[in-house]
Order: sequence, then C-alpha cells, then structure tokens
Amino acid sequence: MSERNIGKVISVDSFRAYIRLDDDLKSLYKSGYEDIYEVARINSYVIIPIGADSIVAMVTSVRAIDETELGKNKEAIFLTKSARYLVATMIGTIENSGRYIQGVYNYPILDNPVWYVTRQDLDNIFDQKEKSTIDFDEDYYLPIGTSPSFSDYKIKINPDKFFGKHAAILGNTGSGKSCTFASIIQSMFEFEYNGKKLQNAHIIIFDTNGEYKQAFQGTKENPYKRLNEVNAFHIDKNGMKVPFWFMNFADFDFLFEPTSGTQAPVFKRALGLAKNQTVATVKRLIPQAYISRLETIINECDENNFKIKNTIFSELELFVTEITALETDFDKTLILTALNNIFAQKGTLTKPGQYVNGNVSTQVLTQSSEILKSQISLYNVSIRNLEVVEERNIDLPIYFNFSELIERFFDEAINEQENSGNRLREFVSTLRLRLQSYLGDERIAQPLLLNQTEEITNALAKFISFILGDFCKVYKTEDTDLFTEFFKDQLAKEGIEKLVADKPSQVTIIDMSLLPYEVLETITGLIGRLILEFVSRFPESDRGKLPMVIALEEAQNYIPEKNRGDRESIAKKVFERIAREGRKYGISLLVSSQRPSELSKTVLSQCNSFIIHRLQNPEDQKYVRQLVSAANEDILQQLPILPQQHVVIMGDGVRTPVQAKMNTANPRPNSNNPKFIENWTMDLPNDFPNYKEIAEAWEKGEKYISKNL
Repeated sequence: MSERNIGKVISVDSFRAYIRLDDDLKSLYKSGYEDIYEVARINSYVIIPIGADSIVAMVTSVRAIDETELGKNKEAIFLTKSARYLVATMIGTIENSGRYIQGVYNYPILDNPVWYVTRQDLDNIFDQKEKSTIDFDEDYYLPIGTSPSFSDYKIKINPDKFFGKHAAILGNTGSGKSCTFASIIQSMFEFEYNGKKLQNAHIIIFDTNGEYKQAFQGTKENPYKRLNEVNAFHIDKNGMKVPFWFMNFADFDFLFEPTSGTQAPVFKRALGLAKNQTVATVKRLIPQAYISRLETIINECDENNFKIKNTIFSELELFVTEITALETDFDKTLILTALNNIFAQKGTLTKPGQYVNGNVSTQVLTQSSEILKSQISLYNVSIRNLEVVEERNIDLPIYFNFSELIERFFDEAINEQENSGNRLREFVSTLRLRLQSYLGDERIAQPLLLNQTEEITNALAKFISFILGDFCKVYKTEDTDLFTEFFKDQLAKEGIEKLVADKPSQVTIIDMSLLPYEVLETITGLIGRLILEFVSRFPESDRGKLPMVIALEEAQNYIPEKNRGDRESIAKKVFERIAREGRKYGISLLVSSQRPSELSKTVLSQCNSFIIHRLQNPEDQKYVRQLVSAANEDILQQLPILPQQHVVIMGDGVRTPVQAKMNTANPRPNSNNPKFIENWTMDLPNDFPNYKEIAEAWEKGEKYISKNL
C-alpha cells in the first residue's frame, strides 16, 4: 500500500499524532488508482495503519516549517527548505472486518506510515452501507446533516443512544439551536424504521419563547407535511393550568417561602390538615390551648380535693361555650358533661379566692377530673394515629380548597401549637398575607388554579395524559373540566391547529412564554416531577415501555448552576433527579442553552451526546471543553468560527466526533433573525403595530393574535 503513503508519524501522545508529509508530495492532493485524494485539510481524515487495523485521525492543524541545511561548499552557505506537518487527533479505529469503532486501543510507533483516506474508508467511518434491516441498538442510521468536508456523506446518529443517556444542544443565540432540534425531530418522523413510521412517540417541549408551534404545525401557506401523523398538541396560556394540589411541601415551600423556624412548621401542619380532609380519621382537632386549659382545671380539682380557686368558675362558663362551639371530629360529650358538673359546684365565696368545701362535692370533682383525664388520654391516642396518616399523605396530590387553607386550617394549626405566652399568630401573619396576595393575583392564581373551589374528577390522570399527549385515552365528551374543554376547543379548530380526535399527540408543545417568572420554575419542576413519579409507578415488567423526551429550551432558566438568591431552584432539583434516574424509566432530557457555563453541572455531566453550535464566550468554550474528553478538545477549537447551521457533534449518539451541516428544518421554528433593512424600507400600513389591541391583550395577560393571520 506504499502508493497511499503521504508521510510518517514523528511524534505520538495519548490522542494526537504528529505527522511529517513526504517531501515529494508537492501539493495537498495525491492521485490514486480511483480518484484524486485530499491530503491535508482541516476536518478531513488520514489513516494510520497498525497491523490489520487502521487508526482514523482527524486533521486539526496544518503547518509548514522552514528548515535549514548546511550547503556542500566550504563557504557554509545555509539554504532553506519548507517541510509540511500535520497534527491529527486520533478518533477511531477501522477493524480488519471493516467495522468502525470510536476510540483507539492500539497506538502507532515512530516512523509509522500515514495514508490518505479513501472512499471505502469514508464509507466505513460514516456507515453509508445500505442495510435491509436496521439494528436499532448498534447501527447509526438516522441522517441529520451532511459533512462539510465530504459533501456526499450524511452524518447519522443512533436515536436510542442519542436520547438514551440525555443530550445537549449548545450555542450562541442565533446560531441555529432551535432549528437543529426541530430538524432532528422532523427527521425522526420522516424516516422509516424497518418499514414502519413513528406512531407512539412522546416528545414534550418546554417552549420558553413560543417558537415550536410553527415547526410542528407549520403555517397556512406551508403546513407541516406530517401534520396528522405527528398530531402536535400546542398547550397555550389557556391550557397551561397546573393544579396547585399536585404540589408537595417542597413545592409550596419554594413558592411561598415560609421562614424555617416558625412559619414552615405551621404551614406544613396546615397543609396536612387541609389535605387530610379526605382521610377517614380524626381531621378537625382540639386546639392545644384548649387541652392546656383542661389540664389546668384537672389540677385545680385535684388540689387538696377541698379548695377551688374562684378564677376557675369565673372562666368556666365561657370555656364551656367555646368547647360547645368547637368543630372537631372527637366526641366532646363526656368533656362537656364533666365541665358542666364542675361548674354546678359553684358555691359561696367565704374568703378571697376560695370557696368553702361545704358547698362543693368532692366526689363530683374527683369523678369529673377522672373523666377529663381519660378523655384527654383518648384524644392523644387519636392524635398519634392521625399524625401517622398525615405524614404519609401530606405530599400526595389530594385536592383541598386553597381559601380554606388560609382562612381555616392555618387557625387550626396555630391553635394546636399556641399557648398563652407565645406570639405564633403574629409570626405567621406575614405568610398568610403572602398566600392571600397570591390568591388575589390572577397572573399566579390562574395557572395554578388557586381559585378552584370544586374538585376535578380524575384530575391527576387527566393532567398527566394531557401533558404526555395521550388525552384522547381518557377523554369523555360529557366531562366539563378545564382540561376537557381545552381539548374540545382544539378538536373544533380548523386547519393546521385541528387535532385528530382518536390519535395520541406525538409532540406536546408547552408554551411557557407568558408564565410569570414567580411561578415559572415551580410549574416547570412540578410537571417534571409528576412525569417522573408517574412512570416510576409502572409495574417492573412495563418499565421503559413509554419512553419520552423532555426538551428544555433555554434550559438555564430551569436548571441554573448558581442559585438565584439563597434558595436552590425547585426545577433544578427535579431535573437533576431526572438526569440521574430518568434513564431507567425511559425519560430522556434534551437541554438547549446559549450559556452552558450557567447550566447545572450535574445535568450536563449526565449528557452523553453533544451538538455544539458557535460559542464565542471564552467561559462557555472552557466549560464545554471540560465536559468532553481531552481527545475532542482539538475539534472544539473551531467553535468560535462555526457558521450558522454548522455544528460539532460528539458523544455516544454519533459514530465519530464530526463537524456537520445540519439538515434544514421545514417548517422552521419561529426564531428567524429580524430583517432590519428590509423592514425599515418597507411601506407599512398605518395600523401597524396595533398598539391598542396589543396593550389590551397585555392587560388581560393574553398573547395578541393579529386578525390578519
């Protein structure tokens, strides 16, 4: 194979080979039997033969160095000649069988020959062989772009490997991240998998900027050609309702920020009381202050069994009235009987503060005291049983009335813990005011349904299926809840927005663009947690049978590395948990961000595939280099100069680290760059923009829709 020689290895480290080109190679091309082959171009390949195998190395640096030599005459005149060198990063191995694998297990030696790459080598590297049957586990078969260096070759991924261990799309704003994601998903719906098309995909997109509706529905002029098959479900502000009772205490704690020392315990107890109204056990308690007063009465009755302080009788009548009016599930009959018997012993005051024992029945006092003791003991037993039930149920998605939480259950929780010497009610008052303000703020109350006064039948099942695009599986025309009504509205629409009634939606687009920032992280984290807990409850035999992709657009908004303030993001906790545990349940994350250095390291460290667009910020470049192997650092040197739509792809999802020009999304997401000069030179109608209608929609918290569309 000496005719393929272009040079020799002069130095080797763990992942680079330094190559000197042959002196007789006068250009950057070499003629072979079948073609003219490129020798030294950035991002092209060279082959380093090692026995029966061949190492594939990507050219990352080309240089010419002037060398000197001693002239033959005695005058010692120095002449210069130019030697050309390549630096190539070793990325994979073509085995003797022709199979290409990522990585190198056998290294070249000094003076090892170096060959140019042939079409057969490229066929092995890019896996261009036509196959009658696809091996979904091993083959890289889904084309998502083309090679800029070898335009005849498609860049392919293995979707199971790409999504199976989480993936990231990174790059500056305007570099094409949205189009990259849309084109990959569109390619998946275009492809035939051993004669079959996708029909049960579940892709949930958290759409921060309202871009993806157009990509998967299209426009009236250019509808998406897979409209009916994909059946994309777009959930806008009217449908983006997340019932507050699905929140666990961590969610409530993050949203309402109670102080840990005094407010949080009362808040937790009030939530427990509110949620346990549906549990068949003691629900309405006797306030602790009342129990303390009963214990005082018992002590006074037992004091010498002869003398009773007159303060008992002066307060007892009012106390009996309060106990009678108290709403509790504990039977108060015997307590009231004992208190009335004590009050009936009221006698004549003979000394200041004392009654003579002649007017008091010691036997009645003793019996009444014993009754009160036994009743308090029974009540404490019931409380212990209740606490076990509450501890199990406080985080369950059980409906309760939010107004009652503020007006009733806070009081009950405070009464249980309050005594005459503390100021608990005063300390908790600011938290109650905060809850009341959220209840009155429509921007927050509406998406969280804080004003929902009636329980929604099968709310949890409806919400999960709603988000996953499977609402048709639980849909009943006679239901009137808000999820059903929104679904009915989508079925009634015409054109590109109309849903196919009896077919699941393979793409769910959740429009987060109009959610207030106060609840954005709470709602995003809550949806993620509910999805994870739902699939984790599948029987073990069904685990992983509902694989899904959760795409986080502008992911730094949900999973920041640094906390905003002194509280850790609730969404960050959830998605870090999904990053660690989601794979075994079939949940994959696809995170997209223009600032990778601001993203959670935990999430990015769990990503095994990366599609990286142009990155110009040095911090982001450095951060991305830390995520990948040292062998790929040379390839990443190109990040600052990548053109739009061009990417560097690396990781498990692709056969080899490679630069690619991504396929063009059709339709494209609504993320085009504004055309300044074209619009500045255009004759615009007098009513554009319609300030009045836009402002009216803004004041209503709605998105303005032009009547011209």
